[in-house]
Amino acid sequence: MKTEQISLDQLLSLLISRDEKGFNYLYQNYSGALYGVIIRIVRYEVEANEVMQDVFVKIWNSVTSYDQNKGSLYTWMLNIARNSAIDRLKSKSFQNDSKNQSIPDFVNDNAGLSTEQKHEFHEVQKGVDTLRDDYKILINKAYFGGYTQEEISEELGIPLGTVKTRTRAALLELRNILKDFRIIILFFFLK
Repeated sequence: MKTEQISLDQLLSLLISRDEKGFNYLYQNYSGALYGVIIRIVRYEVEANEVMQDVFVKIWNSVTSYDQNKGSLYTWMLNIARNSAIDRLKSKSFQNDSKNQSIPDFVNDNAGLSTEQKHEFHEVQKGVDTLRDDYKILINKAYFGGYTQEEISEELGIPLGTVKTRTRAALLELRNILKDFRIIILFFFLK
């Protein structure tokens, strides 16, 4: 079933006016990509599904706080998804549940992604793989592992300022590597 195309302005108008059509369009077109980010961080299907539900509730409830001048809607939603997944990882209930799991319920990292999204994600991963080793480690830990910059600093034994500087440089280099691809890059949200 092919969904009709809605412009960003139309979509935002529908979401702000609490129109279910806007929510359905948002879910149909973005859930796969958001789920891909979430599952790479939490790694458990049940947890990822719960985070996914929380993410869409947060998007629905806070869409009026989205500012087009600060970035794309996709990037804004990715930040919500990434932060929600990290919050779930750090939650006491998740920590306790993880200790009680004997065998992880890992799923295919690409589950729930369309063929096009899988291709885009693969292209991003290929781009990350071409980065020099110190950049690659930072990007993998921060964006695929769910680590905060403070945690990376502590784990790698390098100053926080160095982590921030190298991460920014890595993201800029990655953006240059991927500029020839027609994809939305997950990594535009520099902190």
